Order: sequence, then C-alpha cells, then structure tokens
Amino acid sequence: MNEQVRRQPDGCRRPLSEAYDTALLDLDGVVYAGGQALAHAVESLTRARDGGMHLAYVTNNAARTPQAVADQLSGFGLPTGPDDVITSAQAVARLISEQVPAGARVLAIGGEGLWVALRERGLEPVRSADDDPAAVVQGFDPMLDWGRLAEAAYAVQRGVPWFASNTDLTIPKERGIAPGNGALVEVVRSAAGGSPQVAGKPQPPMHRETVLRTGARRPLVIGDRLDTDIEGAYNGEVDSLLVLTGVTTPAELLAAVPQHRPAYVDEDLRGLLAPQPEVTADGGGFRCGGWRAEAAGDALDVTGEGTPLDGLRALCAAAWTAAGDGSCGAESQKVLERIGM
Repeated sequence: MNEQVRRQPDGCRRPLSEAYDTALLDLDGVVYAGGQALAHAVESLTRARDGGMHLAYVTNNAARTPQAVADQLSGFGLPTGPDDVITSAQAVARLISEQVPAGARVLAIGGEGLWVALRERGLEPVRSADDDPAAVVQGFDPMLDWGRLAEAAYAVQRGVPWFASNTDLTIPKERGIAPGNGALVEVVRSAAGGSPQVAGKPQPPMHRETVLRTGARRPLVIGDRLDTDIEGAYNGEVDSLLVLTGVTTPAELLAAVPQHRPAYVDEDLRGLLAPQPEVTADGGGFRCGGWRAEAAGDALDVTGEGTPLDGLRALCAAAWTAAGDGSCGAESQKVLERIGM
C-alpha cells in the first residue's frame, strides 16, 4: 500500500467487521477518553466481536499494564483479557532486549506498565543514572516528576542508549487534550540533545509486536490520530479506519499527506458495522452519496445534499487527488460548514 499514493477513501460492500479478521484498536480517543467509554463504542465492538471479529487493543500509552487496561475495558462491558492488549511498553521492551545483554539494567522513566514489560523481557529496571544502566527508556506516566526527567537527561548525556515507548505529543483526557509522552521526551532532548529510538506507533516495532501477539492475517487498524494510528497502518501496509472521536479534525484530514490518508473514515465505531460507501469519479470531481466535490486551483467546492460524512469522503477524494503526494493547502472551513461539519 505504501508504494501508492491514496487518492480517495475506499468503499467496502460488506461491513468492515466481516471484511477484516482482526480490529487493531487504539484506545484513547477511539474506545474511551480518560475513564469514560465513548458513545457507541461498547455496543459497536460487542456486535463486531459477536460476529466473529477478533478485537485487539493497541495503545501507545505505556503507563499501565495490559491487565489494568483489560480490567478497564471489561468494566465498560467489553470482556477483555491481558493477551488482547498490546502496549508500546511491550514493543520498546522487545526493542531494547534485542540490543543489550540479557539481564541488563535499564533506567526506566515511566509507569508500572513499562517496568512490567521490561521484566517480562528479562531486563532489570532501575531508577538512577548512577545504577550503571545499559539503556534508558521513557514511557508515559501521569505522575512523573522533574527528578525522573533529570535522571533520564543525565544518562543520555553520558552516552547511554536512549529509547522511547512513543512520541505522541498529546493525549485525549476527559477535560481536554493533555501533554503526552512526546512532550516529556522533548524535555529530555532540550537538556541532553540527541534522539531516542522509538518503538510505538507509527514506528515498525509496534506493528511487528502487534502482529506477533495477535496472529492477525487481515487486520484493520482503527484510530483517531493521523500521525500515529494511520501512519502506523501505512508503514505496516495494512488498511485503516479513522474515527472522528479523538484529536483529528475534518480539516486536518483534508490536508493529510499520503502516509496520513486512511482507507476509510467514519464518525465513530459504528463504522465497523456497516458497508463503506464508494467514492466515484464524476467528470473533474468526485461523488459520494448525494454530494459532489471538486478542487479548482486552491479552492475546494462541494454541491448536493446528504449525510455530512459522505460529503467529507467526497471532499477527501478531491483534496487528496489535487494534492498528489503532498498536502492540500486549500481553505476548507467554509466548505466543511456547507456539509454540516
């Protein structure tokens, strides 16, 4: 897939839950926001699972253990075991274990999920740069203080190999968008310089970890972020569904570069349960449902009526085709208001 430039969202005549064997689901902004399940998530995933689709939860949040995540999902009414959860902590622990001796000490700057994942790989997490670590790794921890970041900076300054579970700059929470692990990585970079090896989405180690643990043969990546979930699917050469329940706005989707263009787009996880409408070329424009969209120079135009999502799909086709392998720079807010978005 990543050898081609996607020009428009795909159609699918069958429900996506029937066309793909495994859903690789992001959590924050897709299934829940903070401690609350998102609207329609539990019912949609239950129906998809009951229809035979395997559900696997893939998160860049390295703070919690798979068991803790599984318990939360089960509490929402989605029976889940720890083997159904894949975290960036697991991916980065595997990456480190392939580069340091067995039993090596690792300076762990992160929550319980990171410490558990390191121990599962036979590594010894430590808390100080003076403990002679063979590597230093950062993972998200909402309780992280200045002292822990300072320890990471000291180790990196001494030339200790540096790893990060992920570099998401933000994370969706109940009250809004909060700083993510990537923001904390930037704090260490500002003090110590250099760049860490990154395991989480969109990097290949996370996709490899997910496939190894799920055995997926025809997976569908489902996420809310273009630069992690959708780009991760692009790097792994698998299809993706973007849901508009998290951080990505319709305007950002229209401006997406090729590696950020999903195969499908839908309002929320109900999109798993229905066929995806086809987008068709229509003269110099594109049609989806009752809408026709066209790019003329630096402007996007849309006419017709119907569901806002069909209008967005048609606009994506017009914008992405006009942009080619770049990003559409057209002003989109007015045209999005015209379709009700």
